[in-house]
Amino acid sequence: MLQDALKDRIRDAYKRLIEEKSLLPRWGQRVMIAEIANTLARIGQAGEEGEPHCVIEAGTGTGKTIAYAVAAIPLAQHLEKKLIVATATVALQEQFVFKDLPDIRAHSGLVFSFVLAKGRRRYVCLSKLDKILQDAGGGVPMPLYPDEVVAPSATEAVPVYKEMLSELATGSWDGDRDNWDRELSDNVWFGVTTDHAQCTGRRCANISQCAFFKARDRLNEADVIVTNHDLVLSDLGLGGGAILPAPEDSIYVIDEGHHLPDKALNHFSAFCRLSTTLGWLEDIQSQWSACAVRLQEQTELTRQLELLSPLAEDIAQSLQVVHNVVEELIDDAVPTEYPSDYHRFPLGHVPVELQGLSQGLASRFSDFSQRLQSLSKQFEDYLEADVLVAERSDLEGWYSAFGAMFTRAQGNVELWEEFSVSGEEDNPPKARWITTLESPQGVRAYELRCSPILAAQTLEENLWSRASGSVVTSATLTALNSFDRFKARSGIPESSVFKVVPSPFHYERATFSVPAMTSDGGAPEQHTAELGEIIPDLVELDAGTLILFSSRRQMQAVYDLLPSEVRSITLVQGEYSKQETLRRHKQALDEGRGSVIFGLASYAEGVDLPGLYCTHVIIAKLPFAVPDNPVDATLGEWIESQGKNSFMEISVPDAALRIVQASGRLLRTEDDTGRVTLLDRRVVTRRYGRAILDSLPPYRREIA
Repeated sequence: MLQDALKDRIRDAYKRLIEEKSLLPRWGQRVMIAEIANTLARIGQAGEEGEPHCVIEAGTGTGKTIAYAVAAIPLAQHLEKKLIVATATVALQEQFVFKDLPDIRAHSGLVFSFVLAKGRRRYVCLSKLDKILQDAGGGVPMPLYPDEVVAPSATEAVPVYKEMLSELATGSWDGDRDNWDRELSDNVWFGVTTDHAQCTGRRCANISQCAFFKARDRLNEADVIVTNHDLVLSDLGLGGGAILPAPEDSIYVIDEGHHLPDKALNHFSAFCRLSTTLGWLEDIQSQWSACAVRLQEQTELTRQLELLSPLAEDIAQSLQVVHNVVEELIDDAVPTEYPSDYHRFPLGHVPVELQGLSQGLASRFSDFSQRLQSLSKQFEDYLEADVLVAERSDLEGWYSAFGAMFTRAQGNVELWEEFSVSGEEDNPPKARWITTLESPQGVRAYELRCSPILAAQTLEENLWSRASGSVVTSATLTALNSFDRFKARSGIPESSVFKVVPSPFHYERATFSVPAMTSDGGAPEQHTAELGEIIPDLVELDAGTLILFSSRRQMQAVYDLLPSEVRSITLVQGEYSKQETLRRHKQALDEGRGSVIFGLASYAEGVDLPGLYCTHVIIAKLPFAVPDNPVDATLGEWIESQGKNSFMEISVPDAALRIVQASGRLLRTEDDTGRVTLLDRRVVTRRYGRAILDSLPPYRREIA
C-alpha cells in the first residue's frame, strides 16, 4: 500500500517539474506514474496481492522517462534500494544521464545522486599497462581470444600506452575509454583492459588507483545507476552483485524492454570454435613454459603447471576427433529449404556419436578448469604474501593470464556439457548447431553452438525471482494487442501488472494506406518489379520519405529500377554510416530539397525524423522473418511438435510488432502528420491480415 507521504512526494515532484519546465501534463504520463508507484509499493509487503513487477507499453510521446523517474526514485530511496535504469541503446542511455536526470533533479525538488555504470572492459587496467611497459622490448601480451582480437604490434601500441600512463599520472585522463579523446583501435585497447576472471581485485597493488574500482565505489554512493541491458545481464550471469548492486538490493527499470529477451539469449548461450581452441591450447603451452622459467622459485606453482601439459594434449587430440566427426556430419547433411552456413540438429537432438565425444571433452575440460582454478588460487596466496615488488608484478601478470585461460576453459565445459546429452529431455528444447566458417584460402573451420530458444526460465531464475521490484517499459511490448508474446519470451510472472498507456499523438491526422496492386510480398520477383513501378508515383520529390525493406536484395533491386530523378535524392543503407545517412537526409530537407532513405530493419526502430524530415513511411512488405537462424528455426519446430501453427504463433505476432515499430517512424511529435503506406496486399487478402491491421494505432485508413 502506497503511503500518503510518498504519494504526496511523487505528486508534488511531478507537478513542480511540469510547471518549472512549462510542460503540458499528459494523462498517459500520470497513469504510468500511478501504476509504477502502486506496483513498487508492494515491495516487502508480505501477503500483498501480485508481484512487484510491472510491464508498461507507453506509446511514443508519453514521456516515459519522466514518469518512471518521478515515481521510482522516491520509492527506491524510501525502501533503501538502488534504482538501476537499463537501456538497450547508447543514445537513450546518454540522453538519460546527460539531459533527463539533470533536468528532473533541477526542476522536481527531488534530491538524488546518479552515476553511469560500465563494465570492466571500458576501463584501463593499470597493472596490465605497467606490465607491458616494464617488459623488455615493450612486449604486448597474447590476447585471450586471438580469433576475435589481433594483438597489435609494439610499434603501434607502446606509444599509446605511454601516453595513457602519462595522462593517468597527471590526472588528465580517468582511465575510461569513452573519455580518451583520440582514436583508439580495439586491438590496442584490448591489451590493457581486463575482465572479471583476470582481475586480482583487492589483492592488486594498484587497487587504490584502479579506474574500474573507483567507478564501482561511486555506484555504492549513488541513488540511481544508469547502465545498459548487457551489463545487467553480465552481472546476473556472474551471480548478481559482481559489478552492480545485488538484485535483492535493487529495483530495476528496463527501458526499451522489448529487447531484453533476445539479449538474454545471447548472454546465456555457449560456443566452441574448434580450430581456434586447438590453436589456443598450443599457444598456452609456450605461456606455461615461460611462466615456469620466470617463477621457478615457486615449486608448487611449477609442479601444477607440469600437470596441465599432458591434459591439454589429451584435449587437443579429442578435439581433432570431434573435428573429423563434424566434417562427416556436414558432408552428409541433406540440403535444407533455406541454404545457410550452419547445420542444425532438429529439436536440438545431438547425434549419438557426437554425444559420446562431448561427454569425454566435458569431463576433460572440467578437470582442466579445476586445475586452472587451483593454480589461480595458488597465485592469490602468493599475492597475499609478502613478496618482492618485481616478483609481484610477474605474479599479477600470470594470475591475469591464467584467469583468462580459466574463463575460456569454463566456456568449453558449458558447451560440451550441452552437447553430451541427447537433448530429448529438454522442454523447451535448446537450439544446437554447427556453423561452417570458410577462410579466404578455402579452409573450412567449424563452430559448435548451443542456445536457449526462450529466455523465460533464465530471466525468471536470475532476475524476476531475485529483484526487489522492476519496471519494464517500451513503446512496443504488445503484439496483436496482447502481452502474451512478451510473457512467453521473458518469463515475467503472470501476477505482474500489465498496462498499455496510449500515446498523446493525434493518429487521426495520419493515414495508413494499402494501395491496389497485382502482386504481394509472397511472390518476390513480381512484387519487386511492381515496387519499381509504384514507388516513384508515391515519392514526393520535395519531401522527406523513409522506405523500409525486409531484405537487402529487394532494396537494391528496387533502387536499380527507380527513375534517375528519384535515384538522385535517395540514400541507400550501407552507402554511409547510419548517422551520416540521417545527417545528409536532414541537411537536404533543411535546404528545401527532397530526400528518400532506403533502409532495412535497423531503420524501422530508434530513428527519429520529426516534422518535415519524414512525412511518408513506405513499408515494402509485411516483415515476416525467414526462419533461417537456428534459434528461431528450433522454436518454430518445437511449436509445431506441440500441434500448433508456428506461423500463427510466432511469425504473425512478430510481424505485427515490427509493423507497429516501422509505422512509428512517422509521428514523432504531437504536431506531426503524414502517411504510412504498406505495399503488401496480404494484409487484406490473408486471414491473419485483420489481426495485424487491428494492432496498429488508430490511423485513418485507406485500403483499396
